[in-house]
Parts: sequence; C-alpha cells; structure tokens
Amino acid sequence: MSNASHPIKVVAQRTGLSAFVIRIWEQRYGAVKPERTDTNRRLYSPQHIERLNLLREVTQAGHNIGLIAQYPTEKLRQLATEAASNYTPANRRSVGTPPLTDALIDEGITAMKALDSKGMEDVLKRGATALGTMGLLQRVVAPLVQRVGELWVNGTITVAHEHLATAVIRAFLWSAAKPYGETKSGPGLLVATPAGQLHELGALLVGAVATNLGWQVTYLGASLPAPEIAGAVRQCRARAVALSLVYPEDDSNLASELTRLRELLPAEVVLLAGGRAMPAYLEILERIGAVQIGDLADLSTKLADLRKPSAKKSSPRAKRVKP
Repeated sequence: MSNASHPIKVVAQRTGLSAFVIRIWEQRYGAVKPERTDTNRRLYSPQHIERLNLLREVTQAGHNIGLIAQYPTEKLRQLATEAASNYTPANRRSVGTPPLTDALIDEGITAMKALDSKGMEDVLKRGATALGTMGLLQRVVAPLVQRVGELWVNGTITVAHEHLATAVIRAFLWSAAKPYGETKSGPGLLVATPAGQLHELGALLVGAVATNLGWQVTYLGASLPAPEIAGAVRQCRARAVALSLVYPEDDSNLASELTRLRELLPAEVVLLAGGRAMPAYLEILERIGAVQIGDLADLSTKLADLRKPSAKKSSPRAKRVKP
C-alpha cells in the first residue's frame, strides 16, 4: 500500500469535508474509490484528495453533486477555475474551506437527498452540541429550511425529500424542546400556518424558538382555517398567534382568511406573521395590524417585548377591516 495514502480523518482535515459527506459522496455517487486495508479501512490517495477538494469547490459554486461526481478530474478542474473566476465577496458561499455552519447545512442537504433520516438527525445533534439550541436554530436550521424550500420549488428535490426533512426536523425540535417545556409560568403562543399555506418547517422553527424562550407553545401545524385557529386560541388562552407564510406567494384567498382570523381573535391577542412569502402579503398584514417578523433574531426580540409588563397594557386593539 502506498505511503502517500491517508485515512479518512486526515482527508477530512485536508478537504474541509466531514467524514460523513465523504462517505456519502463515495457510496451514493461514486465520486472516489479509495483503497482498503486488510482490516477494511479506507485509504485515500493524493488524487482522491484533489478530486474531493475540486468537488467541494464546484458544489459550493452551485453544481449538483449527483451530476458531477463522476466527471473526469480535468473537467472538475475546469469547473473549479470557472467558479473561482466568478467569485466575489458578495457570493453567499466562499470558495474554500466552509465554516462549520455551511458544512452542517451541506451535510443536511446531502442526507436529505439520500433520504437518510439518521444522517440528518446526526447533523442536527452535532450542530446543537457545537452551537447550542439558539445557535443551531438561527445558524443551521433556518438556512437549511430555506434551502429545502428553494430546492423543492425549483424541482431539484421531490415531495418525499421535503417530507423527510420536515419529519426529521420536527422530531428533533420536539425532543430538544422537552427540557424547556416543564415550566407552566410562561405566556401562551399558538403557532400555525393559515389555510392554504402548505409548508410547516417555518412554523416548527417559530415554535422551537418560542419554547426555548419560555413560552408555552401550542403547535397546530399547517393549513388551518381561521375559525379553528381562533377557537384554539380561546381554549388555550394564548397571548399571541404566530403565523408562518412560506408557500404559495399568490394565494388570492389568504387576504380574506387573515382578515377573518383577526376579526375572530380576542382584541388583546397579538398576531405575528413571518416567513419567506410574507412580503407578498404586506398590504393585508398592515391592514389587520399584524406584527411582521423578519428573521429568528427579530422573532426573539418581538417575543421578549411581548413579555414586558408594559406590553399587556399597550397592546393595540384588533383592527376592524372594512369589507
């Protein structure tokens, strides 16, 4: 066996890829074919390391690993050169060793595409250990959710992939929230998506952040009619309702649904709304006096403000919208 061969731990250090991603690229896509020792340990040559580095650079530039994994090395060099020439500091990802959060997001997407629920769960566990709960939510899960949505919309992944990601993230966040769910002293927050809004990953994130901040969260899931949400609010005596608006962005029925919800809610209940599709509905959100949420950091700030003693006294009454 060549002295120049290296174990996977060394390869991971030299490429900036995790051992998990290297194994997936090898097993699923045939990107490299390492030698094996008598004890079945993988050993990678300098040529393997070069290919992995090139594949990392090219996938970070936007190419699909499933399409390029078996390209000749010379072709990968050409694509990497093109990617480097197009690089600017404004690009979302730099060409080079990715930071921890980018690496975790990439691993999560790779695992999802492979329908590897255990791999996705492992990504979330390692992220929680390295970043803490709020760091995981804001720096890994939120951008991961956004990328899942983008890949679904452009047809790169199927509904099955999106459902697997949703199931894994839901189960993980539910488990992670248990240590915070023991207290009964926090205010109530009901989380859902209104009727016609079909994707719940954003709502899951909202619920996780609020639970982590001490709110008593009632999570109702996706696509609930206004009367159902209002009835649940009264039953659980929630102080606020958080709605996630992700997809679609052109629902002609949503304005009337949101108007109806505001009319059915008690005047003192605050209505919050956020999500990727929120800008498409700004006019109706402003008309009904909904608090608009930018990102998870903004959500944390708004929830903290709602818990201040002055917030109860100064909460605006619900706007009555003329038909």
